[in-house]
Amino acid sequence: MSDRPVIPLKVASGKPSPEALAQLDRHWRPRYLMLAPHRLGFFLAMVLLVASGAWWALVQVSRISDGALSMHFGLSPSLLHAAVMVFGFIPLFFSGFLFTAGPKWLGVEPWETRALRPALVLQAVGWLVWLAGGHIDSVLALLGGCVAWVGLAWMASLFWRLVLCSRAEDQVHARAIGVAMGVGALSLLGMCLSLVWGAQDIARVFVLTALWGFVLVVYATVAHRMIPFFTSSAMPFIQAWRPFWLLWLMLGAAVFEAAAVWVEYDGPLRGPVAPVWMLVRGLLEIAVGGVLLWLAGVWGLVQSLKNRLLAMLHIGFFWLGLSFVLAGASQFLTLFFESPYMGLGALHALTMGCLGSLMLAMVTRVSCGHSGRALVADRIAWSLFWVLQAATVLRIAATLPTGQEQWLVLTAALLWVGCMAVWGARLGTWYGRLRVDGRPG
Repeated sequence: MSDRPVIPLKVASGKPSPEALAQLDRHWRPRYLMLAPHRLGFFLAMVLLVASGAWWALVQVSRISDGALSMHFGLSPSLLHAAVMVFGFIPLFFSGFLFTAGPKWLGVEPWETRALRPALVLQAVGWLVWLAGGHIDSVLALLGGCVAWVGLAWMASLFWRLVLCSRAEDQVHARAIGVAMGVGALSLLGMCLSLVWGAQDIARVFVLTALWGFVLVVYATVAHRMIPFFTSSAMPFIQAWRPFWLLWLMLGAAVFEAAAVWVEYDGPLRGPVAPVWMLVRGLLEIAVGGVLLWLAGVWGLVQSLKNRLLAMLHIGFFWLGLSFVLAGASQFLTLFFESPYMGLGALHALTMGCLGSLMLAMVTRVSCGHSGRALVADRIAWSLFWVLQAATVLRIAATLPTGQEQWLVLTAALLWVGCMAVWGARLGTWYGRLRVDGRPG
């Protein structure tokens, strides 16, 4: 019999003892990525996020290098960029959250990580091949897109199986997300089929359809459920107010924008109907944006500034309202000056400002909580968040006729990839290590 003392794994409180914590393996190991769905999903998303950001920054350098850096493209670089930003890392981040929180919402047993692994790996590999194929051969890029579609459709089916097994009374949020994932899978299939026919313009329409009908719907649904909850938990004096009419408003606005993409699929409308369409669309977008900005205040934007992690969520949501206001203003500017203004600015207020900020805030929160760390935004996370805000403002400014558009886009791209590289490298080291508090997960 061994003379080595037995070290208790837990103390009376149920937490691991100091002795057990001291014996934890502190090394980064690939097998630890399989300990929980968010570990694998977030890690693959980080890889793709940094790779796509670095690639886009190189594209901007090539555009202003006067031939010093020449890049061959088999597909439009704008389409390559848009597709990987919409379908690439964002659904992988969704997987980490939805297969962790989703089963709790629905009251069902969660999937084990190994059941999710094929769907997630197919998406990550597919989009890396997509980027490489964009420079080598369009057929290779299409192959990557098809592989990614298989992964996304697989992931959507796994989520729907959780929903269909649920007996929970409130399934509104989960079902809205499930429908959105179906829209995403169909849109990606439509993009791939468009490329088979050589119709890159239609492929871009399918990407924008997924942005509004898939990505924004998931973001809005999660925001409606979680932001009031997080706020009232951190600040009990603020009531968790989330009437369903607000959810229907956000989802209705997303559906309207997805439909508008098809109305204008071959460019702005022409003829006598064009002014009426731009006027109606502009008024609706400004009205929706005004309601969302008001909602940001009601949900506690000002009060949240005392809590950095909470402030990141609220500022990200504020960008959503601002993006709609900018989109409406763009319609009126185009109508009066008969030349497109601020359209891409509004789009990047949505993608970089809203979606990027909420991504950084939510993933940081989940990663801290599920790695045994405090739910706070430390100096590094807070600084990275403001670098992202600067990149967003510069990218919006690049849509104005200043004569410095290319340099502003390049600067914004460099700030984006720098921010995401630091963030990804930092959190990526967490996913391959055991929790610092010794608990499972």
